[in-house]
Amino acid sequence: MKLLEGKVAIVTGASRGIGKAVAMEFARQGAAIAFTDLKRDDTARDTEDEIASTGVKVKMYASNAANLADTTATVEEIVKEFGRVDILVNNAGITKDGLLMRMTEEQWDAVINVNLKSVFNFTKIVTAAMLRQRSGSVINMSSVVGVSGNAGQANYAASKAGIIGFTKSIAKELGSRNIRVNAIAPGFIITEMTGQLPEEVRNEWAAKIPLKRGGTPEDIARVCLFLASDMSAYVTGQTINVCGGMNT
Repeated sequence: MKLLEGKVAIVTGASRGIGKAVAMEFARQGAAIAFTDLKRDDTARDTEDEIASTGVKVKMYASNAANLADTTATVEEIVKEFGRVDILVNNAGITKDGLLMRMTEEQWDAVINVNLKSVFNFTKIVTAAMLRQRSGSVINMSSVVGVSGNAGQANYAASKAGIIGFTKSIAKELGSRNIRVNAIAPGFIITEMTGQLPEEVRNEWAAKIPLKRGGTPEDIARVCLFLASDMSAYVTGQTINVCGGMNT
């Protein structure tokens, strides 16, 4: 039997990158997939088709995760369509890097809203459904930058550190209802975003990592699978660094 057979998963920001890899891994393990992104473009449609090719039920929802009303309406649609929600992966995120003295209020607010407020929005609405089921797994995508900080990323680091504190708090609130809440802190992961960095910068990052390479979205997806499945039935309130040893 597949690890997520009969489960329903929501993955935010899943048209590409880590979110897509997570949705694909869950689908291969039997979960029905509802995934979100800002708009239903060609990339989103292609991802929907790829997930459907695994044989599971899938539907893409255009949704602004940073907006509570939009999130509420989207989750209501998902529950109506799929009947339940067993897994939530809060993956939606952006960067707007810059040194503090040059960072604008817009850059700060945009990153906090998309990266941190979206986690509040989806967790608040989805866990209402999970409470009725008395079961569920919430996985929040943080970052090693949220653990250790990084010059030029004060907004991003603050948002990702906030996710860790949020994860620990909600795990304590919901544990008695058999709802587990954990975070993953990816390190240097090779995606479209990091792929745009100059080769010398990517090599510089890799040299600092004990495993001497950047991670892949699939590396993150497999840890998500562990946290989503019953293999982690006694794991909650934790942050797992998936960074090749970078934070050691």
